[in-house]
Amino acid sequence: MNASLKPSTAAMLALAPLLWAGNAIVGRLAHDLISPFALNFFRWGIAFVLLLPLAWQVLRRSSPIWPLWRQYALLGLLGIGCYNALLYLALKTSTPLNVTLVSSSMPVWMLAIGRLFWGIAVSRRQLCGAALSILGVAVVMSRGDLQTLLGLHFVAGDLFMMLATIAWAFYTWLLSRSTGPQEVKAHWASFLLAQVTFGLAWSALFTGGEALLGDFRFVPGWPLLGALLFIAVGPAILAYRFWGMGVQRATPAIAGFFGNLIPLFTALLSIPVLGETPHLYHAIAFALIVAGIVVSSRK
Repeated sequence: MNASLKPSTAAMLALAPLLWAGNAIVGRLAHDLISPFALNFFRWGIAFVLLLPLAWQVLRRSSPIWPLWRQYALLGLLGIGCYNALLYLALKTSTPLNVTLVSSSMPVWMLAIGRLFWGIAVSRRQLCGAALSILGVAVVMSRGDLQTLLGLHFVAGDLFMMLATIAWAFYTWLLSRSTGPQEVKAHWASFLLAQVTFGLAWSALFTGGEALLGDFRFVPGWPLLGALLFIAVGPAILAYRFWGMGVQRATPAIAGFFGNLIPLFTALLSIPVLGETPHLYHAIAFALIVAGIVVSSRK
């Protein structure tokens, strides 16, 4: 294994997709209660409030983030303002099956963007790992039936998911190559709050456009509150914390392969939540995805 991919790093990069799988399920369950951009805005609004007691100093006028505000504004736009909003928008018009299949292209986009914009070499092992990982996603999403895969029809929501995937690939590379103040980057809550501050502003802008178009929807109640609290604490704060640390310790190219654990975890979480039954293809898919990670991260 690559020396940078220690068990603790692999665990962090695996925990983030597990929490994001829960985000996809809860986001789908809540789509009748709240519109996509509003869901993203309130999610990060709650996260902002929770992070504030831990890192409020980063928002002071003398904070070292302000000279680099463009960098944090870009991170906030891609990772917070765009990715999740596009994901929720995709789930409104597309199926979880299609959305997950489109997002399985993440390793390819990670490798391509790293090569095109930062000159990072792509090895044959990484290409082989990408193929194994995508094959694993195809197995779990098709339920082991090739006809299911061939019978897929792509809609507008799939395009939104493709844009979300590209945005996340750029975000991950920028995250690893950011030149922010070390005192901010060293404190995870400060680094995340700096991104959330700008991301929340972008989300508010998108939500305002949603309202002007007459698509805003908000049905208050305990189900919506519970959904918002979960996705704010788990998929937002904790997952971004784990992903950020994992990317810093490994590389964006390797981290991208862990993103393909999301469809597998989504299928596994559907067993207790939706009452589905585990099958052999779940094990096969898991083996293929993990094989892709191992192959891509070996020297």
